Amino acid sequence: MTTDHRTQPSTTPATPARVSVIGAYGHTGRFVVAELRRRGLVPILSGRDPQRLAALGELYPDLETRPATVDDPASLDRALAGAAAVINCAGPFASTAAPVIDAALRAGVPYLDVTAETEVVLDTIAAYGDRAREAGGLVVPAVAFYGGLGDLLATAAIGDWMTVDGDGDGDGEAGGHGRRHGAAVAAADKISIAYALSDWRPTDGTRVTGQVSSGRRSGGRILYADGRLQTRAGDAPRADWTFPDPVGTQPVVGEFTMADSATIPTHLSVPDIDTCMTASAVDDLRSADTSGPVAVDDSGRSAQTFLVEVVATRDGETRRAVASGQDIYAVTAPLVVEATCRVLADPHRPSGVITAGALADARGFLSALAPGHLTLDFTN
Repeated sequence: MTTDHRTQPSTTPATPARVSVIGAYGHTGRFVVAELRRRGLVPILSGRDPQRLAALGELYPDLETRPATVDDPASLDRALAGAAAVINCAGPFASTAAPVIDAALRAGVPYLDVTAETEVVLDTIAAYGDRAREAGGLVVPAVAFYGGLGDLLATAAIGDWMTVDGDGDGDGEAGGHGRRHGAAVAAADKISIAYALSDWRPTDGTRVTGQVSSGRRSGGRILYADGRLQTRAGDAPRADWTFPDPVGTQPVVGEFTMADSATIPTHLSVPDIDTCMTASAVDDLRSADTSGPVAVDDSGRSAQTFLVEVVATRDGETRRAVASGQDIYAVTAPLVVEATCRVLADPHRPSGVITAGALADARGFLSALAPGHLTLDFTN
């Protein structure tokens, strides 16, 4: 049997746990801070810009602020002192992930982040899988709309489809995550992930991280095919995808690969992951208009709506998992905070690099966010 890394359902600690939030004043970081407080945890506000940090501190006078920069390990150690976990919301994660993970391992606390940078997830798995496991530390990357949500939906869709894994390492561990050679593992012939956004006004952080990721692959695009991530050049394919109502049939851009194409193969056996995004959202992403999201409610959410459909196929059978909601940045907060609560509530939590889909019972995790944050539909 494969190692079961799944944490138990989350509970609110009797004594509120303190959680350091790196990049607390950023667009997503502010949602994370608010969600931590809603869940009864105590955020420690941290980031590299003292002025922005102080301004956020004025909104939360009862919370501690601790400036920290990734080129000053001592400042990161101070930011994590006394914390039970750290959530990294500071991009680009190509620059911040490794220093903050190192600080978390020094402090002996779990690390979670909200990166959508596929290359960063791959780097994290390669660099920290063994290191974190040997140190007894836990690293959970990409617990966000792009990454964790698709991973959880894919895991829920596949359900009880199992096979004997022939791709894990022969020594019994695959880089610190849960796939082991010869062990039973959830499997499908193909996973398709289709994103539908009503519109997309990227934050400045999204634009910067996108530029960093594109530069790392020399402007090419990546996709997961034949059991590995590959780089492609040229224009991405375009087609139509019929989403569940009320979205319906929409033009989509294919090979729109996000972090879930790096997280899913760490614990699910699948040779091909197809991805697509509604063409109108891709056009928004590339627009010369760089204005960011506009808040329409007291929580700071924009009017943007999303629907993510994951389709798993095996031996001619099809299973689906669908999630919809409002504001891709805002929904990242309950995703990463739910993961944090589950990790902190588990006295026997796993070690190594574990992704969202392997961390918890996927359906239970997603259901914990419904209906307040997600509307869900499963057809398996």
